[in-house]
Amino acid sequence: METIPHSTQPISYAPESAKKDLLIKNMAKELKKLTSRVQGVEGGKGIEGLNYEDLCVQPDVELPEGYKPPKFEMFDGTGNPKVHLRTYCDKLVGVGEDERIQMKLFMRSLIGDSLSWYISQNPKKWANWVSIASEFMDLFRFNTENAPDVFYIQNLKKKPSETFREYATRWRSKTAKVRPALEEEQMNKFFVKAQDRQYYERLVVIENHKFSFIIKLGERIEESIKSGIVTNFEAL
Repeated sequence: METIPHSTQPISYAPESAKKDLLIKNMAKELKKLTSRVQGVEGGKGIEGLNYEDLCVQPDVELPEGYKPPKFEMFDGTGNPKVHLRTYCDKLVGVGEDERIQMKLFMRSLIGDSLSWYISQNPKKWANWVSIASEFMDLFRFNTENAPDVFYIQNLKKKPSETFREYATRWRSKTAKVRPALEEEQMNKFFVKAQDRQYYERLVVIENHKFSFIIKLGERIEESIKSGIVTNFEAL
């Protein structure tokens, strides 16, 4: 009877075993990733873009170490958008040349309607600072296009509920929005022309004085009308 010779070489199963272990390990990783994705879909179903990268402008940009953002002038959607852009950029001392930081911090200068507009936008659509600034200007440009003119301020009258000083302050505030801007001497003359007869006749002689002086005399006239020294023609 013949016997089959036994091999003297040991049989090694290690390589095959290692391949199986690696395969199982990779499968476990893929299963974990898939499970995480499914959980994410189930947990945020119907809600898109909740990642930090989706919600923030320039998410990869970090502020310089030690840099503290300044206190910005706030824009609520009712002022001059170009003036706001200038004051905003002037505040960015030391970091203004990095437009990524310009873009990242801009939200901190907005409130009210302008902030509502900003957060409703997809931040990824803005490729650079100019793209944000241009859209901002286009949206709020109507504020300056509807600015009061000379005809408006000459016909801006005092309300019955206002004191003369309150009226003068409101008038001056509106006049500051007139474009092209008026010199103080021009403003004073238009203000005097806007007055009713009992004020106009007494203020016209000092229209070349400072506006603050005109207000003081106007308050004296107001007191004289209340006391009956000066006739209130509006009441006639």
